[in-house]
Amino acid sequence: MDSIAVTGGAPLRGEIPIAGAKNACLTLMPATLLTDAPLTLTNAPRLSDIRTMTTLLQSLGAEVQTLQQGRVLALSSHDLTSQHADYEIVRKMRASILVLGPLLARYGYAEVSLPGGCAIGARPVDLHLRALEAMGAELDLRDGYVHARAPGGLKGAVIEFPFVSVGATENALMAATLAKGTTVLRNAAREPEIVDLARCLRRMGAQIEGEGTKTITIEGVSSLGGATHEVVTDRIELGTYMLAPAITGGEVELIGGRRELVGAFCDKLEEAGIGVEETERGLKVARRNGRVNAVHVVTEPFPGFPTDLQAQMMALLCTADGVSVLEERIFENRFMHAPELMRMGAKIDVHGGTATVTGVERLRGAPVMATDLRASVSLILAALAAEGETVVSRVYHLDRGYERVEEKLSACGARIERIAA
Repeated sequence: MDSIAVTGGAPLRGEIPIAGAKNACLTLMPATLLTDAPLTLTNAPRLSDIRTMTTLLQSLGAEVQTLQQGRVLALSSHDLTSQHADYEIVRKMRASILVLGPLLARYGYAEVSLPGGCAIGARPVDLHLRALEAMGAELDLRDGYVHARAPGGLKGAVIEFPFVSVGATENALMAATLAKGTTVLRNAAREPEIVDLARCLRRMGAQIEGEGTKTITIEGVSSLGGATHEVVTDRIELGTYMLAPAITGGEVELIGGRRELVGAFCDKLEEAGIGVEETERGLKVARRNGRVNAVHVVTEPFPGFPTDLQAQMMALLCTADGVSVLEERIFENRFMHAPELMRMGAKIDVHGGTATVTGVERLRGAPVMATDLRASVSLILAALAAEGETVVSRVYHLDRGYERVEEKLSACGARIERIAA
C-alpha cells in the first residue's frame, strides 16, 4: 500500500483548484438508471469511488465513458442487462445503495446487496427501505441482499423521515420521479448535493419543488429524458484545503469555492482567528498572527457544521491556544483519528461522542495510520504543521475522496510526496 510522507513547518501560499463533489457525483451517476436517454456529467472528480460506481453501473449493463481526462462522464442505460447489484462491488462503497431506488422505479424489480464503506459506525439503510415501502415496494431481506419488487409500479406517498438522512432523501427523491402521483418528503436533507441532484433530475424532465428546504414535493412523470449537468463544487474538499493555510500559516486562494457551501464552517474558522475572504474566483484563507483560538464545534446536518470536516478541524484545534470541544452528533465511532493525532503529541480526551482537545504549541512528526477517508486527510493537515517528518500509511482511504493531494499541496509550498508500495 502507498503511503504519504510530509515534512512540516512550511507556510502555504498560492492557489488550489477545487474539484467537483464526490458525494454529488456518486448520487448523480445512478440517475442514469431512470432513463434510456444519455446523461452527461461535467466537472466530475477523478477518484476511486467514482471508478467503483462506474464498475457497478457497467455490471448492470449501463455504458459509462470517461472523457476529457476523467472530467466528463457520459452515461447511458438504454439497454440494461441486469437489476442485480453484486456484493463484491457494493461492499466497497456505501453509495452503491443509491441504485436501488432508480432500478425499482424504472423496472419494478431490483436486487441490491447491503453496502459497505468506511468504518465510522453502523449507518443503517433502514430509512431508504422504509421510504420505498411507503411508496408501495415489497421488500425481502435475505442472504445479504435487498430483494425489492413493485409489480404495479411505485406510488406517490407522504414520507416523513424520523431524522435527517442524505442518502435516504436521495434514494426516495430519485424513485419518486417515476412514481404514480405526488410524493412529499418531510424532514428531508438540505445539503447542496440534494439540491444538485434535484436540478439534474429537473433537467431530465422531473417535476420537483422545495429542494434545499425540509419539504420536497415530487410529481411523478411517466418517463425521463437525457441531460447535461455540471457537478457542484466539493464543499468537503473546499473546507479541507481551507484548513491547510489555517494550520500552517500563509495564504491560499481556493478556486471555485463559495461561502454558501460551507457557511457554518467559515463561521468557526473566523471564530478561531482565521481570515476568510470572498474573491472573484473563490475564497481566500489566511491565518492571522499567532496561534488560533480554541472553539466549540458541534456537527449537524446542513446548514450546520459538516461531520465530514470534523476530523480536519480537530487537526487545527490540536495547535490552538486553549481547550476546544468537538461534539459528533451525526456518526458514531468518528474519532478514530484521535489516537493517531496523539502519536504526534496532540492532547485529546474522547468520551463517547465528545472530544476535548487541549492545544499544544507544536505537533511532532510520527508514523501514523489512516483509519477512514476524512481521518486520513486530517493526519496530512496535522503533518503540515508538525516538526519533522510524518509518514501516513493506508492512504487508499484518501484516494477515495481527494484527487492529487500531493500535487495540490506541493504547488503551494508543502513538502509532501507519495511513497509507492
